[in-house]
Amino acid sequence: MSASRIPPIQCLLTFEALARLRSVTLAAEELFVTPSAVSHRVRQLEQIIGTKLFGRADFSLTTEGSEYLAHVREGLTILQKFPSAAAAPGKRKLRLAVTPTFSRSILIPRLRQFTDAYPEIDLTLQVSIPLLDVVAEDADLMVRFGAGRYADMEHVCLMKDEITPLASPAFVREHGPFETPQDLANLPLLRSPLEPWRTWFAANGLDWPEPVEGSQFNDIGLMCDGAAAGMGVGLIRLKLGSPWLDNGSLVRLYAHNAPSPHAHYLCWRTGAMDRWEVAAFAEWLKKAVG
Repeated sequence: MSASRIPPIQCLLTFEALARLRSVTLAAEELFVTPSAVSHRVRQLEQIIGTKLFGRADFSLTTEGSEYLAHVREGLTILQKFPSAAAAPGKRKLRLAVTPTFSRSILIPRLRQFTDAYPEIDLTLQVSIPLLDVVAEDADLMVRFGAGRYADMEHVCLMKDEITPLASPAFVREHGPFETPQDLANLPLLRSPLEPWRTWFAANGLDWPEPVEGSQFNDIGLMCDGAAAGMGVGLIRLKLGSPWLDNGSLVRLYAHNAPSPHAHYLCWRTGAMDRWEVAAFAEWLKKAVG
């Protein structure tokens, strides 16, 4: 058997997904790659096997493409069948680096779903705070919060969020009512480099400068705890702050929100998605938080 005639598995998976979905965008989302990567893999596959697989712009298959798709699906089905548990050398290991509050508020409450669905995968969770250069260099997957410009990693957007000021019920009773954004003047505003106040100020027509005084936190969860303890008003992402809102330790000051300029991204090094356990977790996480 000539190895030069065996296409890379990622090319076969991409071909099957594109033939089934008939959309480069949808195939890219399912496979956690860019649309250009989908097109590149299909071209690579066509070059290797020496035939055209798609006939028109609507991604209808050629006769050869239909025949080859049947062989590809048969082969992928066979590869999905694992040996018996007795013959397995052990569980597959997956290392995940995740930011602290995303882990507590979003991931951990849902993680039982993954471990029940994939008992053959052992997860190792590591705390990562890229803002402070606390990173897990050996992680297979990383959850980062930022603008999505990660030249050193492949990545996909996991979750966007909205921000609004939150405080403890006692703080609101003492300093309220809060009817206009200007009511925040002269109140202690809790600060974090992860969520600057200028975004909310601008969204509400305030030309106030970024606060330079007041308690500062490098973790949104810690800032939620500080706000719940009555230290001041925190600018909190609603999805991350949901545990505090749900238990009543934090309440909203205003009914309106502003979009956060940043989002949570799932990141990985090139080639990591070729491992089935990495791809399985990435697909599960995107659906779990979507």
